[in-house]
Amino acid sequence: MLYQWLHSLADQYSAFNVFRYITFRTFIAFFTGFFFCLWIGPRFIKGLVDRQVGQSIRDDGPQSHKKKAGTPTMGGGLILIGLLLPALLWVNVLHPLVWATLVVTIGFGYIGYVDDSLKVRKKNSKGLPGKLRLGCEFLISGAVIAALIQWFNLSTMVSIPFFKNAGFDIGWMYVVFGSLVVTGCANAVNLTDGLDGLAIVPVIVSASTLGVFAYVAGHSQIASYLQIPHVPGAGELVPLAGAMIAAGLGFLWFNTYPAQVFMGDVGSLSIGGFLGIMAVLTKNELVLIVLGGVFVVEALSVITQVISFKLTGKRIFRMAPIHHHFELKGLTETKIIVRFWIISILLAILSLATLKLR
Repeated sequence: MLYQWLHSLADQYSAFNVFRYITFRTFIAFFTGFFFCLWIGPRFIKGLVDRQVGQSIRDDGPQSHKKKAGTPTMGGGLILIGLLLPALLWVNVLHPLVWATLVVTIGFGYIGYVDDSLKVRKKNSKGLPGKLRLGCEFLISGAVIAALIQWFNLSTMVSIPFFKNAGFDIGWMYVVFGSLVVTGCANAVNLTDGLDGLAIVPVIVSASTLGVFAYVAGHSQIASYLQIPHVPGAGELVPLAGAMIAAGLGFLWFNTYPAQVFMGDVGSLSIGGFLGIMAVLTKNELVLIVLGGVFVVEALSVITQVISFKLTGKRIFRMAPIHHHFELKGLTETKIIVRFWIISILLAILSLATLKLR
């Protein structure tokens, strides 16, 4: 890790003391990730085009999406590269909370990669069987959370937002609960990724907010003042969150309407897993429901649509996820996207308010 070597030079050159500050490393991780994505992005996309890694459009989707068929997918690999490079340079990847976050992110990304590869090979929108995919996601997240509880004293308390000192300890059941949070978040982001830039901006907003949560949870005095759970070492997640924000913005540069590349499942599952495990590690599992409200609504629209159709034979929405419903009602794609962005920002502000309301 480059920053540790540079910080060791502080005894000789006082200017290198800046590398001990989380805020400085967050800024430098951000700019490293963002400019690296801008530099490698065109080459990355060209590589996808050369390999004919094109998006398959579902037959029952909006007809306006037919023109997007063949657009390079699996662009989420660019996000992962933009996250991992600054992490290796400016973050202590040996810290338990950091490696746990990276294992979940990379593990979910690999599941998404296999899913995307099957879709590209078969030239349709079907990939891994749903049960197999969910099982693998539960296995990865459960193993990581169990290891943190067993060997690194991860708290099994679940805090209730908007209430001071309210929470309950669920013991080893936290492994199941935490896995549900991570897996649910990953698949909710996956469902949201249906329009150009729709998913990535709420992810950036959520990662920014979780970075703030990580900073205050890792600072004993601030955590005590705000009466939130203190998580020793959580501050090391802040530069990692900065890297994710940068990677997301770098990807958005190429994904904004009309998209040059789609993130695919390799992107949506990995960044969704990142948000989920960040919420677990900073003890904001229930706050994530508010913060990721856009993702929650997208997932619920699919669940209620399926249940309604199976029980009554009728659909609640014209099409699910709900962003397709608005498309079929006549709203333009860009209007839907920007309005969802605005909602995600409002939900982030509401989530930050829980820090003082507890």
